[in-house]
Amino acid sequence: MKQQNMFKIASLGIQHVLAMYAGAVIVPLIVGGALGLSGEQLTYLVSIDIFMCGIATLLQVWRNKFFGIGLPVMLGCTFTSVGPMIAIGGQYGISAIYGSILISGIFVVAISKYFGKLVRFFPPVVTGSVVTIIGITLIPVAMNNMAGGQGSPDFGSLSNIGLAFGTLFFIIVLFRFFKGFIRAIAILLGLGAGTIVGYFMGMVDFSAVTEASWFHMPAPFYFGLPTFELSAILTMILVALVSLVESTGVYFALGDICEEKLEEKDLENGYRAEGIAIILGAIFNAFPYTTYSQNVGLLQMSGVKSKNVIFTAGFFLVLLGLMPKVGALTTIIPTPVLGGAMVAMFGMVVAYGIKMLSKVEFSSQENLLIIACSVGMGLGVTAVPELFSQMPSSIRILTDNGIVAGSLTAIALNLVFNVFKAEEKSQQTSFAGRKVS
Repeated sequence: MKQQNMFKIASLGIQHVLAMYAGAVIVPLIVGGALGLSGEQLTYLVSIDIFMCGIATLLQVWRNKFFGIGLPVMLGCTFTSVGPMIAIGGQYGISAIYGSILISGIFVVAISKYFGKLVRFFPPVVTGSVVTIIGITLIPVAMNNMAGGQGSPDFGSLSNIGLAFGTLFFIIVLFRFFKGFIRAIAILLGLGAGTIVGYFMGMVDFSAVTEASWFHMPAPFYFGLPTFELSAILTMILVALVSLVESTGVYFALGDICEEKLEEKDLENGYRAEGIAIILGAIFNAFPYTTYSQNVGLLQMSGVKSKNVIFTAGFFLVLLGLMPKVGALTTIIPTPVLGGAMVAMFGMVVAYGIKMLSKVEFSSQENLLIIACSVGMGLGVTAVPELFSQMPSSIRILTDNGIVAGSLTAIALNLVFNVFKAEEKSQQTSFAGRKVS
């Protein structure tokens, strides 16, 4: 009976790994590909990311005095960091990516005690705008990969376009005709099916798998010591704040599912665990980490709320991350296949941003103006990066990156139209009340 129970926990743990695996590995593949990493470096990046997903999950599930929400939650690299990391890497180099991630992690740990009180500065009109901007800025990356990748000799060839759209079509079919677990791993199945077709088209090279070792140990600062650029740090702090807002929603959803009332201390521990995970991600050259909502859906679907299942999933991820051959398997995915899957995944980031915006009161002209100006500014700076080239360098720190420019616009306008306005109304009401009495 005990053996049967252990098998059930293990199988449920593997199911959670599969549900988040595509999201976990596609981030290092996209970022590494965009930064022009070698096959060996890309294998390390994928492997360390899987390993750190496991560590981050274990940190969050293990509730103790200092960190850990203690709920059955899976952590993975946040998609909202992809665009910023590519932009930072392109402008300042890979060392600046990890410098900005490190500082953002320290920032999250520092504000974990107070973030519950700061949430009011990040209502859906701000977070929805930020996520929408990030999703929009990622779409060109997907389009380039669909065509075969920037600089490839067969860029835009019929074989590349056909394979990319074939992968996308297969993912859409899975979403249309299946539900539950198959739908949860549709991206993973699409990547697998596309790679098989790509193999018969002569687009798959197994050399990275044959050259990869069976076992390795994580190496701190594998890509060199971090460097620190103010605009890069501001960008990653914004990404971390948006992730914390999203995580707060996941915490309360899980608390409701598990029938646990969350106290302020629980939220503080949850935020601190995420901050520690981000710091470790920077040290081992992985990524910022956040809660994965797809695993919450799987939790609801299976009806199994045991933390032991998530502990098991975390340990599986750690073991997989120690085996570079497993990581190397993901690097053989043809670029057009990645591009086809990216359209769906990045489109979902945009759609999720729009979903967050659906909670906004659209009858308010002020909210419409916040969305219009922030998305317009973010997209404008991304499309025309030279817009502020004549400005002083101190100002260009905030304007060189479309995500930072758009996000700061949303935050500033929300302060002007919603936060300060609400405080003025409150003061006027209070003054009127004293006058009447």
